[in-house]
Amino acid sequence: MRKRVVTFGELMLRLAPEGYYRFVQADRLGATFGGGEANVAVSLANYGFDAAFVTKLPKHEIGQAAVNSLRRYGVDTSLIVRGGDRIGIYYLEKGASQRPSKVIYDRAGSSIWTADSSDFDWEKIFDGANWFHFTGITPALNDGVAAICLEACRTAKKLGVKVSCDLNYRNKLWSREKANATMSELCRHVDVCIANEEDAADVFGIHAENTNVTAGEVSREGYKEVARKLRGRFGFEAVAITLRESVNANINNWSAMLCTGNDCWFSRKYQMQIVDRVGGGDSFGGALIAAMLMDYPPQQAIEFAVAASCLKHSIEGDYNMVSLDEVQKLAGGDGSGRVQR
Repeated sequence: MRKRVVTFGELMLRLAPEGYYRFVQADRLGATFGGGEANVAVSLANYGFDAAFVTKLPKHEIGQAAVNSLRRYGVDTSLIVRGGDRIGIYYLEKGASQRPSKVIYDRAGSSIWTADSSDFDWEKIFDGANWFHFTGITPALNDGVAAICLEACRTAKKLGVKVSCDLNYRNKLWSREKANATMSELCRHVDVCIANEEDAADVFGIHAENTNVTAGEVSREGYKEVARKLRGRFGFEAVAITLRESVNANINNWSAMLCTGNDCWFSRKYQMQIVDRVGGGDSFGGALIAAMLMDYPPQQAIEFAVAASCLKHSIEGDYNMVSLDEVQKLAGGDGSGRVQR
């Protein structure tokens, strides 16, 4: 029987200029869909898991197009609530060289923004589920959505469903103080915490020693201590942290660590020529969940997750459109990029 994973969050319309055009240059915008938890669901479906995405979307054609974008990859959309007036939008301008990427949000009043707890029957949603995943982006929308996340987490724990959370701090959505208060309550119900090199500091004020993210300097020992403090505060079974060393907008060094108990495992490091970095963290989270559900040992699990995310950085759009076999080959050491015939 296939393992079932449920994810919950906002699915958004992404509008972006072609290539590396700036917003003020563009005379057309390409339209795709994406969102943290939806991206995770697509990854899991591509690996052969039963992945369901839960959200609220308007009944009109743009809402249906968003649903269809998930269906084409095999994500279960039957639990999506339909209602409200609009879908959230984000505009993406890709950075290049020393010019960073830029995101502008237009999501206030979206269907999920106006959702009510009565929209979601979590006991029914979690029927047959093995795992529940959400990110810190979703409770950041407003207090009502944060309350829905808390209800989902409490129900998952009551039913014995494993819970993971990607902290995913977004300073355009809420303050550090608000994030700390809300995520501290939610994380009491979380088994697996996923973060990037900045999240623990932004959300919980836990800083890695001898690390300068802006300068691309990352200390392994500093992040071991971050994981230890997170586990000590919340009792997480596992903490995974991605470690991005940014040379510039196009070139990043990419690795990660996974800590359980008193032990930490580090992945190999990849130097990436980035095509599209949006969804990179989500692809890591989706692959880590998959590896844990496949009972990979810790070193194999972190290698699989980092390889999947490395591949995502080569793919346009939010969704990571790679197969289990492709990830396993890269994780196994085949990173030559040679033509497959």
